[in-house]
Amino acid sequence: STVSDTSQPVHVDSPEEFHDLLDQQPRVLVDYYADWCGPCKMLAPTIEEIAEETDATVLKVDIEAHQELASEAGVRSIPTIQFLADGEEAERMVGVHDKSDLVDAVESL
Repeated sequence: STVSDTSQPVHVDSPEEFHDLLDQQPRVLVDYYADWCGPCKMLAPTIEEIAEETDATVLKVDIEAHQELASEAGVRSIPTIQFLADGEEAERMVGVHDKSDLVDAVESL
């Protein structure tokens, strides 16, 4: 599936979709989260704003539903935010960070 509208976070449905999007999209932010994670909920509105305000594609990966993607990425605690340029990880942040830090990381991709 191709994403034409990158202004909304994309909730990843399958590993195939995840890998396709990483291949297709030049700048990607991945938010690894779980529904029971309080800090993830705090971060969610910020992640949505970044999707809207930057040209990066924002993917949300529910680690409960997609444990294999989380372990593949070496995610040990959540929230973990991964920043990828052309499919390669450029940076990652663990925990809740200021929006400005996240935007800076996106813009440096």
